Amino acid sequence: MKERILQTSRELRAYALQKGYEISLFYHEEDSYLMRFANSAISLNTNEHLIRLEVQAYSGKKRASYELITDLDHIDEIKQAIDTTAELVQHAQPLNYQPTIPQYSASFEDESSYDPTLAQMSNDEKLQFFNAAVAGLETEEIKLSGIFSCGENIVAMINTRSEHTQFFRTSDAQITTVLAHSQLKWEVSAEQSAQRKSDLNAAALHDDLAFLLARYQQDTPRQIPLGSYDIVFGSAAIAGMLRFMNWIGFNGGAMKRGYSCLSEEKTGQKVLSEKFSLVDDPSRRETFPFKKDYMGIERNPFPIIKDGVFQGFTWYQDDADEFGAQPTGHTVSHNSLVLQSGEQKVASLQELAAMPRQKDVLYIPFLHYMNIVNPSKGVFTGSSRFGALLLKKDGSVEIPYNVRLTQSLLDIFGEKVAWLSQTSEAYNTSASYGARNPSAVITPLFMQVNDLEISHSNASY
Repeated sequence: MKERILQTSRELRAYALQKGYEISLFYHEEDSYLMRFANSAISLNTNEHLIRLEVQAYSGKKRASYELITDLDHIDEIKQAIDTTAELVQHAQPLNYQPTIPQYSASFEDESSYDPTLAQMSNDEKLQFFNAAVAGLETEEIKLSGIFSCGENIVAMINTRSEHTQFFRTSDAQITTVLAHSQLKWEVSAEQSAQRKSDLNAAALHDDLAFLLARYQQDTPRQIPLGSYDIVFGSAAIAGMLRFMNWIGFNGGAMKRGYSCLSEEKTGQKVLSEKFSLVDDPSRRETFPFKKDYMGIERNPFPIIKDGVFQGFTWYQDDADEFGAQPTGHTVSHNSLVLQSGEQKVASLQELAAMPRQKDVLYIPFLHYMNIVNPSKGVFTGSSRFGALLLKKDGSVEIPYNVRLTQSLLDIFGEKVAWLSQTSEAYNTSASYGARNPSAVITPLFMQVNDLEISHSNASY
């Protein structure tokens, strides 16, 4: 399959050269499988195989693009798309900068993050995994829902500046298990990300679900008062906030457009807690990495924040062209963010609940409906859901109804950080819509931040 993709790409390049076009081709192929559960039964079991091809044409400072869903057998259709794009670019409005066209010095292939046994898991295997994850936990009132999504992803590219190609192939799985009480309307959840089949661990999901289920069945639910709390965030919440930092923090193009909470003057300055070190690390296979970017730039670990000190912005090639900056190898579909772990020895939710406490601690594993409030100040909002706990200083546990946070990322990751756990995990951040783009953020399992205000507190689940 790989050779056919690359050979077809070369044939299409030859066609464009013959017609005198300046183009680039971006090939994306996905083989996606989804098993969905609802009311303790399989509600959907489907798969799709899609090939997308994006054609970009250039003429001086003009650029136009055309995307189609196609098949490698439909060569005439693809050639027509190339002709159409070449016609479109003649009528495009010139950019106010010169866009860079990649010129690969050598062909590059990376299939090191591909595991066919994960991508092609059978329905029986997926069902067995789910059954093991929730064994003995379902009742007439407590029903299972969730997803098991897996597949493979292929990205390839070529252009008229060079005969060389780039080719990337990855496998991924994203698992979400939810147990919901049909009458009381609470939900508890556990999730898992996998790049290889050996990453899958149904027992770990079962342990988390069983612990949360016991708490939600036995402990007292209540509306907690507004005010200041010491909050422990779980990996899902941490990953969500880091994705927002990726968007409104250290993205160079966003900064230049006034959509960032950091500025060029902050480079080399301490902006966050000394406990906070963040790197874009494409050596971490759990993040489904690109080891070269789409421009052919080799991607090495790129420090973003080191011991709280801001190291510099990431730059897509197009933003770098527009603003006269140096591209940093970040012209990719997703980064490979890794937040360095800390020193707190806590490796499970059970251990977290058993830790001695000087005051009540609010545990928020997941932030729901996150959105930006003020990007220039880093302010976002999001609500707790899926298994929040109030860990009382006397060792008991209460179940808080949903609360809302409206906070600045600069504060959450700033001097109020009390500790980060030694143990880390890859939290899957893949989107459910659009072209398959498997992504994950590696974060500590837990991070405690002291004295954070909650802006709203629900009177029910």
